[in-house]
Amino acid sequence: MGSSLASGALLHKRGQSLEKGAPIAPPITSASMFHLPGDPDGSYHYGRAGNPSWSCTEAMIGALEDAPALLFPSGMAAISAALFATLRAGARLLLPSDGYYTTRLLAERFLEPLGVTFVERPTAQFCEGGFEGFDVVFVETPSNPGLDMTDLRAVATQVRAAGGITIADNTTLTPLGQRPLDLGIDIVVSSDTKALGGHSDLLAGHVASRNSDLMQRVEDWRKLSGSIAGAHTAWLLHRGMETLEVRYDRMCNNAEVIAARLAEHSAVNQVRFPGLATDPAHEIARTQCARFGFLIGVTLSDAERAEQFINSCTLLRPATSFGGVHSSAERRARWGDAVEPGFVRIAVGVEPVEELWAAFDTALNETLTS
Repeated sequence: MGSSLASGALLHKRGQSLEKGAPIAPPITSASMFHLPGDPDGSYHYGRAGNPSWSCTEAMIGALEDAPALLFPSGMAAISAALFATLRAGARLLLPSDGYYTTRLLAERFLEPLGVTFVERPTAQFCEGGFEGFDVVFVETPSNPGLDMTDLRAVATQVRAAGGITIADNTTLTPLGQRPLDLGIDIVVSSDTKALGGHSDLLAGHVASRNSDLMQRVEDWRKLSGSIAGAHTAWLLHRGMETLEVRYDRMCNNAEVIAARLAEHSAVNQVRFPGLATDPAHEIARTQCARFGFLIGVTLSDAERAEQFINSCTLLRPATSFGGVHSSAERRARWGDAVEPGFVRIAVGVEPVEELWAAFDTALNETLTS
């Protein structure tokens, strides 16, 4: 399903099933109890087990993923659900050594003490060494923040042959940019706090899979752990996703222009962006992705100049996270990521591209004269 078709399905998913007089925008159902005479029959009955606001948003995510989807209160809640639904004591887990660091902390502080062994590999060499003996293989591509990539189809094929389960974090590209399930991955997770929500005003995540047994385990985990999203959050996410395709297209287009110009700027030592023909990840991205995304990695000469660029640029918000309408940036070494001190992760927003570049250019030039 291409991005334009996905966008149309998103916009009309709810409307196609409405009765006459029903609101086109979904209502917010803020209820802990539901009317339930007689025996339970699958109807809504308790707020921890189900909510119409979740269902509406999950249907929208499902149209985007072309797979059943479950909503969670954050991206890490979604990752936790996928891992706890597939791992048990004695299992072996493979993680990217250069992916989102919180996933590794979850494995180190909570999964390992429960008897799960985990191994780390860099994303660019993820297939090296094979996957024999791993029960679950978790991959994130492009990696966050370094933007290395791995071949998802190869990972899915090899892990399945070895008897394991694959989980892919697709937060950075979204299903409009990359479709892990179509490439054979078993479970996809996403932080919908980022581009799907798109306005930096909610925390949410989702899990999607075409394997009904795995999804049942994920749903059981959500219900029993209480890892549930609020109705208002679900409503905000639904509203944000209605403009996802428009926002994402603008952000990706902007990033392609900005990355090419950054690569030519004298203040910049290195640029990582899968859309650049010279990028180490370009060949995989070219064949695997519909878009190259809106994240750019830029390395300046040192931490001081990186901070100066971020803080002086009038069209950059110094902030962690990404995917909102405002361009933002941060020096990722401050969180302990294995990157150069002057490495900056830029999340390109929806600003007019020439205005955005002018602000970048001015701020970068100032770092050369300071």
